[in-house]
Amino acid sequence: MDLGLHGKVAIVVGGSSNIGRATCIRLAEEGAKVVIAYSSNDVKAGEALEAIKAAGGEAVAFKGDMTVEAHVNGLCECAIETFGRIDILIYSAMLWPTNMVTEIPLDEWKRTLDVNLTGVFLTNRWVTKYWLENGMPGKILNFSSQAAFKGSTTFHAHYAAAKAGVVAFTVSLAREVGNKGIAVNAIAPGMALVPGPDAIIDEEAAKYYKTRIPIGRIGSPFEVADLAVFMVSERNSYMIGATVDVSGGMLMR
Repeated sequence: MDLGLHGKVAIVVGGSSNIGRATCIRLAEEGAKVVIAYSSNDVKAGEALEAIKAAGGEAVAFKGDMTVEAHVNGLCECAIETFGRIDILIYSAMLWPTNMVTEIPLDEWKRTLDVNLTGVFLTNRWVTKYWLENGMPGKILNFSSQAAFKGSTTFHAHYAAAKAGVVAFTVSLAREVGNKGIAVNAIAPGMALVPGPDAIIDEEAAKYYKTRIPIGRIGSPFEVADLAVFMVSERNSYMIGATVDVSGGMLMR
C-alpha cells in the first residue's frame, strides 16, 4: 500500500531512540525526509541518522530542548531551511521518572510535565501557525500513553498526568483546526522496548508488565511505529482528535 509519504518532510521529536527512531526508519522507507529532534545523546542521534539513510531516506538532526521556545523555533526553521517545508510533526519525546507522589520533588514534577506536555504544546503551536499562515494542510501525531487512561501503577503519577493532558490537548487542537486541513491525533502505546542496554526497565520489571498485557509479551518499537506512520499518512484521511491504543491489550477501550 502506498501511504503517500514520498517527499513529505517530517519532524520527529524524540527521534533518536526507541519508538521515535523506529518511526523515523519507517518514514524513510516510505520516502519521507526526516528531521530528528533530540536533547542530549549525540551518539544515538548519529546512529539514528545512519539507520534512516540505510533505509533510503534523507535526514538531519537538531539538538535542542523542546520545552524552550527558542529551540522549537530553531528546529522548525532548520526543517524549512534544509528541506523547504514541514508536512508532518510527530512528538514522541518522553520523560519517565519513578517516585511515589509523596516523594516527587517539585522540580521533577515540573520537568516531567514540561517534557511530556509543554513540548507538545510548543511544537504543535509552531507548526499549526506555520500551516495556517501558508494555507497548507498538515499532520500531527502526539504520543500519549495507556497510563493517561489507567493511571500509573508503578509510581509514575506525574508522567500519567502529563500524558492525560496530551489527550485533552490533542482533542482541543483538532477541534480548532480540523476544518483547515490539519489533522491532529494521538497514539497511546503500552510497553514497547528495545532490548539490551537501551531498555528503560530491567528484566524483573519486564516480567511484571507482561502479566498485565493480554497478548502476553512486550511489544517492539516497530509495532508502534507502523501504526504511527499510517496515522500521519495520506491514507489516513478521516481521523482527527483520536487517541489510538497500541498496547497489546493493556488498554482496551
